[in-house]
Amino acid sequence: MKITNVYIGGWFQRTMLQLTEVYDFLRNGTSQLKLDASKLKEYRKGLSIGKIDYGVSGEEYVVFTTALNITVKIYEDGLIVLNNHNVGEDTLFADIDKVTDYYENKLSPALSYLFSLGAPVPKELANIKTIYPYFVVVDNATKDEIGELLTRTEKQKYFEFSNKNYDVVRGDKYYFINNKNQSFASIEKYIEEQVFIREFKGQLHRYLNMHRIIWEKIDAVKENVNVKGSDIVKFTTKLDGYAKTINLIEGRIRQMSTYISTREKIAKSDKGLEEFLAISGYRYETLRDTLDYIKCLWDMTKNYVSSAQKLFNGIKQDVTSSSIRNLTIVTSMSAGAALIDLLTESAPKLSMFGVIYFFVLAFIGWSTTKLLGFISSRKTYEVSDVEFDKNIE
Repeated sequence: MKITNVYIGGWFQRTMLQLTEVYDFLRNGTSQLKLDASKLKEYRKGLSIGKIDYGVSGEEYVVFTTALNITVKIYEDGLIVLNNHNVGEDTLFADIDKVTDYYENKLSPALSYLFSLGAPVPKELANIKTIYPYFVVVDNATKDEIGELLTRTEKQKYFEFSNKNYDVVRGDKYYFINNKNQSFASIEKYIEEQVFIREFKGQLHRYLNMHRIIWEKIDAVKENVNVKGSDIVKFTTKLDGYAKTINLIEGRIRQMSTYISTREKIAKSDKGLEEFLAISGYRYETLRDTLDYIKCLWDMTKNYVSSAQKLFNGIKQDVTSSSIRNLTIVTSMSAGAALIDLLTESAPKLSMFGVIYFFVLAFIGWSTTKLLGFISSRKTYEVSDVEFDKNIE
């Protein structure tokens, strides 16, 4: 048995426009966007790029090699697959760590900076740690040898699949692929589809969990039945932050429909994936159904935060109206008291001093009202807004 390759990958929504930006950056470390030129050069240098090619295989892609014997392929839909083709049986875990380190500490930061402008991604989503599937390719291994590899990495086998070109034994984080006919192109296509399906499912699961978290946060705000007037701004600010997060995530979710349909079409037109699709082709339909379910959940969440905002905005308006009424009453009472006092002291004659005194009181009342209005308009509140990162990889 010979271990030949280790693959890892990830997926986040991109387009052919962004692939062009990636290609320009990889070639010469530049961008047409207003990004720091020195940082772009530094990130590109850190990638240790060798040869770069631009091609088409169902979708357009960029592929490049590195000085670390790692090949990186980036598709227009955002799928990224890295291949370490200098692997040994005794150094397997070190070789896995090498390709993982390159992805996390070299490639991902570079792409994150390249795409750091534009619509942000909520911090709750950006900070989620991805557990990559590791695809270990071996040549002409026996079942016992594959079993021994599984024992070294994971204790349980989740899935097994065979065709004329390769065998697959899957654990939780590891896929072991036994190459029987030197059909690397077919194996790579299989790995790419597995990475996409797994990442697509993983994103949906994150959105499900974020729905639960945000819903509970909205509940926590709405549970405050008796709210102090001083707390209204704090609660409405929180709800505005949740609404912003919901809108951003909703946009990301609605992007996903196109990607699953395109990937399914490409996979079904690939002869090398026919046997794989005969077993697991239904997963595209299942992912589409799950996506529709998640969309409905986020529609409900959006309506829920909207109703909470209307509730607290109504309370805020009531507090404001009440304050204005109270101020009007107090001002009227003060003015009336001053007028009565002024008239009774000098009745039945009105002195020049009394008239002047009356207008002075009126001016003081008017000035006080204006001053209070100015102070109210300039008053600042502590706002705990939701934090965002610009991108995730």
